[in-house]
Amino acid sequence: MVDLKTNFIGLELKSPIIAGSCGLTSEVSKIEEMAANGVGAVILKSIFEEQIQLEASKSLSDSSYPEEVDYIQNYVRAHTIQQYIDLVKTVKGKIDIPVIASINCLKDGEWISFAGELERAGADALELNAFILPTDEFMESAEIENMYFSIVKHVKAVVKIPVIVKISHYFTNLSAFVSKLKAYGADAVTLFNRFYEPDIDIERMTVGAASVFSGPADLRTTLRWTGILSGKDKRLEISSSTGVHQGEALVKLLLAGATTVQVCSVMYEQGIGIIRSMNDFLSRWMEKKGFAQVEEFRGKLSYADANHADRYERAQFMKYFSEHK
Repeated sequence: MVDLKTNFIGLELKSPIIAGSCGLTSEVSKIEEMAANGVGAVILKSIFEEQIQLEASKSLSDSSYPEEVDYIQNYVRAHTIQQYIDLVKTVKGKIDIPVIASINCLKDGEWISFAGELERAGADALELNAFILPTDEFMESAEIENMYFSIVKHVKAVVKIPVIVKISHYFTNLSAFVSKLKAYGADAVTLFNRFYEPDIDIERMTVGAASVFSGPADLRTTLRWTGILSGKDKRLEISSSTGVHQGEALVKLLLAGATTVQVCSVMYEQGIGIIRSMNDFLSRWMEKKGFAQVEEFRGKLSYADANHADRYERAQFMKYFSEHK
């Protein structure tokens, strides 16, 4: 009989599947359903730094006095944070799997003290969903990267629970960037966060939002960098996300070196029961291949294997197009 248990950032998970941060993970009943279907851990829907700022500004009028502005901003912030703390406490009392809190942060700032409140509320770990859009042409790349390092350093100074940094792949040298995140105290990285993306309606000539869901093809970028980063540093813990829509993708990412794999879009499209289906697929595959534990094959096909390294490095279509006239 196979054992799906895995150890991630010091937490024992009964499955390498994690429910990623999304709207579903803000509802206690949905989270209980995820636990019943065998998910290893759950990451609560992110609390957004910019959302708190937006809600506070909506409550203000043009005639607001400075004292009123301060009061309203502090009230909205405290109320929103308390709601999130209550969610952590409620979920911890309902399920017996690790509960990971999530903060979507724009910059280093006062919200860092909130990380300590989440730890005291019972969160088992914290995922920092950070993305600083580089639109300032006068800001050097190193300055932007240093903002991420500063966030990690200051959060680690106020919490003892593990800290995961959820990042994008938009970095000049992703390997060096992740290595520095780890040096500054990050316990793991999530590859990759998914963003709001714009789209254009050519009939109405308006700018709107593209689909928020990932597709199976989005797995490829995640797979490449999971394989490369895990192959370069076997001690790096990676939670792979984006494009995971079936059990086969789960197996691929584990073979590439992922410690855990996050699902999100597929729960919306196929229902929360997909977690059980993916666990069953993984169990059957392990039995067929003769593996009793996940650790026996994790990273078996990573960049560290010289026979596969060139496949992760190749970025051009030369071989494909040379064979397809």
